[in-house]
Order: sequence, then structure tokens, then C-alpha cells
Amino acid sequence: MKLLKLGIPKGSLERASIELLRRSGWKITVSSRSYFPTIDDPEIRCTLVRAQEMSRFVEMGTLDLGLTGKDWILENESDVVVVQDLVYSKTTQRPARWVLVVSETSPIKRVEDLAGKKVFTELVKYTHKYFAEKGIKVDVEFSWGATEAKVVEGLADAVVEVTETGDTIRANGLRIIGELMITYPQLIANKEAWADPWKRAKMEQITRLLKGALDAEGMVGLKMNVPKRRLKEIIEVLPSITAPTVADLYDQEWVSVETVISERTVRELIPQLLKCGAVGIIEYPLNKVI
Repeated sequence: MKLLKLGIPKGSLERASIELLRRSGWKITVSSRSYFPTIDDPEIRCTLVRAQEMSRFVEMGTLDLGLTGKDWILENESDVVVVQDLVYSKTTQRPARWVLVVSETSPIKRVEDLAGKKVFTELVKYTHKYFAEKGIKVDVEFSWGATEAKVVEGLADAVVEVTETGDTIRANGLRIIGELMITYPQLIANKEAWADPWKRAKMEQITRLLKGALDAEGMVGLKMNVPKRRLKEIIEVLPSITAPTVADLYDQEWVSVETVISERTVRELIPQLLKCGAVGIIEYPLNKVI
């Protein structure tokens, strides 16, 4: 049997990735004692791999397909196919940023002020490249964790750290003086696997359904019965991806109207629909929009 080797990121993206795959149609079960989660698809074998290493294993062909952050693809300078950007709008409220951070009391105000200084980060290669492109010589060292604390304790002049809102950085008495990159999850493929017709078809199936699940985030279906004579009023207040679906009911004076809308608009929309004569309004969640 043909097999597609899929890498699931272990760590911060793990739960979000498994939940996204579940909504896309694949049930994955992770055991605390195994790095090989089970999946209800005999054509896929899953492996848990740290996001920092994922692109290297995909490039080597150990994995055919994997989910990881854009940051680690750039850090590893991996030669892979980026199949799809995957911005988890519910699980990750906004794309993460790698930022340059100093102590709030530091005399350093600009990136240029770091010339000859020491910077700690997990993103060593990319940070070297960032400063080299600016013509600034700095000493970049790898951080094994607790990176922000190195500035607080005076072990480093600055650190390059990842953040979403910057709230934790400010709460620790630190200050952002530069931004290196915006990062978000990406689905990547090995080049040889992408060239294989069977594997590519399987990857495209996964990609299509993952995108459908992402597009469904924050969307709901809305269904209602409407008097035919007031249909125009209802259509005018209903937002829709294309146009609402309208179907005749057994009682020819009524029609059924169904549409897909943003969940955030429902609470304002339902009172308007009721005023326009809609009854039997049903709101339901969506797994995928394709």
C-alpha cells in the first residue's frame, strides 16, 4: 500500500494542528508514550516532530509533508515546497512576530545602537542575516530557553524573541526596538514527494480540506423560513459568500432561506430577520467551507 509520511509539530502548534486536521476529516490520537500518533487513514503515517526541525526532515525526505512555522523554514534555509499558508484564526489570534527586545532601562534606543553588543536568540541564523543586511556587527548566541530573562538579568544586551501581542514583553519591563519577521504556520512538502503523482494528489486532498476548515473558522450556517411576500426584505439584510439559497416549501406562501455568514454578525442580524418576518431561525456550526 502507498503511504504518505506526515509530520505533526510537537509543542505549541501540536493541539491546534490536530484539531485542524480533525475538522478537515482526519481523527488523530496521540499517546504520551509514542512519537507516532494513530490516524484513521491507512494511507497516512504520522510522526511528531518539533517545529524547529520539521523543515529539515521534510527536505531530507524523512517526511513527505509537514506543518511548521515559516520562521523555522527560513531559519533552517530549507529547500521545500510551501503548499499552503495555515493561519489558525481561532487558535492563534494573530500571526506571531520575532522582535528585538531590550530592557526598558537600557540606553539602547535603535537597532544601530547594538553594534558590538551581545544578542541571544533561538533564531540564530536568521538573526545573523538580519544584522548583516543592516551592516551591524553583533555577537549572536544561541539561547536554550528563558530568553527574555537574559536581558532582565543583564546576561545579554538584547534578545530576539517571538511574541503575538507584546504584552508579556512589556509586563517584564522590556521594550521592543525592532521587528525581524512575521511568522505563521505553513504546510510544506518534500520536492521529490511533490513530484510523485500519487503523493501529490494525496497532499492536494489534505490541503484542500485543511483550507476548507480554516475558511470555516468564524463562520456559521443560518437557515430560516420566510413569507414569500417579504423575501426581498430578508435578502437585502442577509450577507452571504455568494447569494442565499432559496427553496420553495410545501406551503407555497413560504420559502426556506439558507446562507453562510460571519458568526460575529449573528447577534445583530437575528433581530432584523425577525422584524422582517423570518421564523424558525436555525444557526449551526461549520466544519469546512469549500
